Amino acid sequence: MASTSRRTVLFSAVAGFIASRMPVFAQGKASVDEALPDTEWRHYAGNLGSHRYSPLDQINAGNFNDLEIAWRFKTDSFGPRPEYMYEGTPLLIKGLMYVTAGSRRDVVCLNPRTGEVIWMHGEDEGQRGVHAPRQLSGHGVAYWSDGKDERIVYVTPGYRLIALDAATGVLVKSFGVNGVVDLKMNDDQQIDLVTGEVGLHSTPVVAKNTIVVGAAHLSGDVPRYRTNVKGYVRGFDARTGKRKWIFHTIPRKGEFGYDTWLRKGDAERVGNTGAWAQMSVDLEFNTVYLPVELPTGDQVGIYREGPTLFSESIVAVDLDTGQRKWHYQTIHHGLWDRDIPCAAIICDIPHEGRIVKALAQPTKQGFLYVLDRQNGKPVWPIPETPVPAGDVPGEWYSPTQPIPSKPPAYSVQNVNADTIIDFTPELHAKGLELISHYRTDGVYNPPTLGTTNGSWGSLCAPGLLGGTNWPGGCYDPDTQIVYLFSQNSVAVLSIVPGDPKYTQFEYVHGVPSAASMPAGPMGSVSPPGPPHATPDGESTVDGLPLLKPPYGVISAIDLKSGDIAWQVAHGETPDNVKHHPALKGLDIPRTGRPGILGPLVTKTLVICGEAGFATMPFGVRGAMLRAYDKTTGDEKGAVYIPAPQSGAPMTYMLDGQQYIVLAIGGGNYSAELVAFRLPRA
Repeated sequence: MASTSRRTVLFSAVAGFIASRMPVFAQGKASVDEALPDTEWRHYAGNLGSHRYSPLDQINAGNFNDLEIAWRFKTDSFGPRPEYMYEGTPLLIKGLMYVTAGSRRDVVCLNPRTGEVIWMHGEDEGQRGVHAPRQLSGHGVAYWSDGKDERIVYVTPGYRLIALDAATGVLVKSFGVNGVVDLKMNDDQQIDLVTGEVGLHSTPVVAKNTIVVGAAHLSGDVPRYRTNVKGYVRGFDARTGKRKWIFHTIPRKGEFGYDTWLRKGDAERVGNTGAWAQMSVDLEFNTVYLPVELPTGDQVGIYREGPTLFSESIVAVDLDTGQRKWHYQTIHHGLWDRDIPCAAIICDIPHEGRIVKALAQPTKQGFLYVLDRQNGKPVWPIPETPVPAGDVPGEWYSPTQPIPSKPPAYSVQNVNADTIIDFTPELHAKGLELISHYRTDGVYNPPTLGTTNGSWGSLCAPGLLGGTNWPGGCYDPDTQIVYLFSQNSVAVLSIVPGDPKYTQFEYVHGVPSAASMPAGPMGSVSPPGPPHATPDGESTVDGLPLLKPPYGVISAIDLKSGDIAWQVAHGETPDNVKHHPALKGLDIPRTGRPGILGPLVTKTLVICGEAGFATMPFGVRGAMLRAYDKTTGDEKGAVYIPAPQSGAPMTYMLDGQQYIVLAIGGGNYSAELVAFRLPRA
């Protein structure tokens, strides 16, 4: 096993500050839609129900433009190299802020008034960290208290669960082995302690005396091996670190769901199927809701025949025992890399004259699945709808997929003449020519061969990164409205023969050869090769997005009616669109910008930073933090941030002053936390 060095630094100059913050708040037992104290943010999304909501309204439509930077916390010195994609959201508990930082995922405790470091803890995991599939700072930490002891818990890049004293950052020796639980052990499978491909970006979820930990694997859609580590989910005792339960996301023989793996041996051989996203918990029903991903092979399922539970399913399990209560599979035998990417939102909504204990699950396909969280039954009908099959040899295709009748899709799901680029007739014609070489059959258009009959494969919307992705949405418990950011994009899903030098898969997601692609007056989509695809697989025409705008959207979905209350293009028009020579002289309305974002909702506002860089009217590149009237979607203010939002925002009140804090970074701008507040009187 690789050696591990540890370091905890406590800055004694602020010991008095710690001592002054000692009144105890036991972990709450109230329902999840009860507002937390307005000076705290105890969970990744504010509460266990993943609301990302605060009733604070000191910052409002009348003064948002007056916000100024209160403090900044740069993370360059945490870890051996700077980080540029900072995805964390801090916690604020009893006047102390806790967050992960830097390329080695150190934990830091900050003074939330100034951003000064109080203590830090780091783990150097050697080769185990080098081989970790999920590196960098991750999404943050979790908190546990029994009313006496207070702990910060997190998962390292090398997949180890760590418990720290919340006041000092010192390892809790009574937890696991000297403060550490090795998550590659006691997992009902053999995992190499150094090179085993399993980790986690998300925070553990802590409820009552249980810590629930999921699993994540390497990103990418060309798997090297047919087998992989299985992404089981486990619950641990928050005091001792002892394993309480394990849930097999790929069922074992004799377990519920095993018979949905139709070919003998598939369930034993295949891996992945982890819960890599954040999770939510309902204390009233003592239930944790697991968002489960695909088995091995994102766009190719030839080695996992059948619906294959519990892939792409919401699974409700008992918090204390891990026993399955119910499940709902959002996609049968997925071929689109549409893992359930975020925590379900726990909500109580009026429906047909009664209050339904519900959950609302955002997805990459742009559907919001609304289910009764007691039994998994849809609140509005979700009929099994016939969908097309593909042409990949040996592939198994589900004849139907569950498509919600309400709410309607909040992302573009079709690639056709009505949805593609139409800034000019010439660009529209090029778009029509491009899509004529692909199969375009809607949201469940299957990946198809890109090497036969002149076909280039399939086009599918939303693209591989969403819809909605890992930050999830937010929810107003007073109005029962969910707010979601989503991006409208197109994925090129072409299946080609796998190269045995690189993969054991007979077929993989890839690029058709130039010889198989017909020539034509395609502008930027002429052979050789498909230059109409960006590195992340999105399709373009002359460097412009294939879909017409908006590219980034915030949607307000009213769960009382199941309708979309409003939608707004979020984000200034990208520079490559605004200054494209083919669009010279045209008046281009704000298009929004694609990305991976999560909004925050307060008493009156929906607040979200932009994705990507743009040139501001005053000539400086950066992004904006924008605020919208949560009832109408009208923009009420915007303040400059020097880099895009990269982590979901949070808010808190201290000493009569409301703060908004978010992580930013990207491009050549290294990561930092930025805190905003109104000018002091």
